[in-house]
Amino acid sequence: MDRLASYTIGQLSRAAGVPTSTVRFYERRGLLKPDARTSSNYRTYSARSAERLKFIRAAQATGFNLKDIREMLALTYSDDPPCAEVASLIDNRLEDVKQRLRELKRVARALAVARESCCKGGPDWCGEIERLKGRKCTDCPPPKRAARKPLTLH
Repeated sequence: MDRLASYTIGQLSRAAGVPTSTVRFYERRGLLKPDARTSSNYRTYSARSAERLKFIRAAQATGFNLKDIREMLALTYSDDPPCAEVASLIDNRLEDVKQRLRELKRVARALAVARESCCKGGPDWCGEIERLKGRKCTDCPPPKRAARKPLTLH
């Protein structure tokens, strides 16, 4: 990438492999800003902006949220090595992922139980719909294993 190059928003988005709406979204979130404006008020970006945009996308793909990414971007200009702070961000995100995996496993178990009762409520109606309505299905077999905790979906 030419360090002195100037990119339009379309060129920047193509260079990073994202839609222009993503560039505008990151601008609204304060993660990216145009390096300059033309006399016609068009945004222009440098190669450094393209690198920053690619960093943001890579960090997001790794699982970091925008708040984490904002902190990491600030750490890139720190005089001290940012390893401890980045390690802490990684630990926090890893714990969040593990918690989401536990939630998804509970959801999978609940869906498996629901599948067992589905369409076993008699010839005319689905037992799972009756259960979700809060009704007891008299013809349905008891579930093999009930979910241990109530489900919380985000």
